[in-house]
Amino acid sequence: MTPDTHTTPTPSLPVTDRTRLRRMREKGRTRRSDLDAVLAAGFLCHLAVVVDGTPMAVPTAYGATADTLYVHGSVAGRSLVQAPDATVCVTVTQLDGIVLARSVFEHGVNYRCAMIYATPRVVTDPDEKLEGLRVLTEQCVPGQWDYARTPSRKELAATTLLALDLAEASVKVRTGPPDDGDSPDAGLDVWAGVLPVTTLWGPPVPDPALRTGIPLPPHITKTTGTDVFPTPPSGPEPQENS
Repeated sequence: MTPDTHTTPTPSLPVTDRTRLRRMREKGRTRRSDLDAVLAAGFLCHLAVVVDGTPMAVPTAYGATADTLYVHGSVAGRSLVQAPDATVCVTVTQLDGIVLARSVFEHGVNYRCAMIYATPRVVTDPDEKLEGLRVLTEQCVPGQWDYARTPSRKELAATTLLALDLAEASVKVRTGPPDDGDSPDAGLDVWAGVLPVTTLWGPPVPDPALRTGIPLPPHITKTTGTDVFPTPPSGPEPQENS
């Protein structure tokens, strides 16, 4: 028998006039899995909207499912009242390193970046809003949703959650060393290379008002890699009189 060599094609991101790269096309990524990887690596985005005729890029948290990006968006909610069919742009960037070349002109950054274009909708269904907030919370700290108190009806009503389709997006990635290793500048006595950038969780700092004896929950110790019960921050040490 002839072995079955059929494989499922990897889904690709459609190229539109907004997502087509004009510069540095070699850094573009068109697989849907590349978009998913960038979104899975973080939880902070910048939501670009126009509010009262003024452009704004608002930092906010997000959570991603297979086909939807949920973001906190009270400011964007105001803009949607004025222009309900307006397209917004959400940018997610993961910084991986600073690229130091032999000349300042060739310096650069190693990064993974996604830009998502969509007409957002304000989530009004209580069940979807609750699920969207769960997705967003779990994106930030896995396990926190089942640990902390969930929102009340009043809190849900006071929260603006936007849902964006992930159908139109572009992804760019820059990796590797400087680009001037084979240029005349390679003969200069100048160090060149990459300064890697890594985001790490620090030791958890408890709320000063935390009641004594409440330990770190397992999902926090797993996330931060620590099982030490930190002491609440104290005030400044008293100064001795001279």
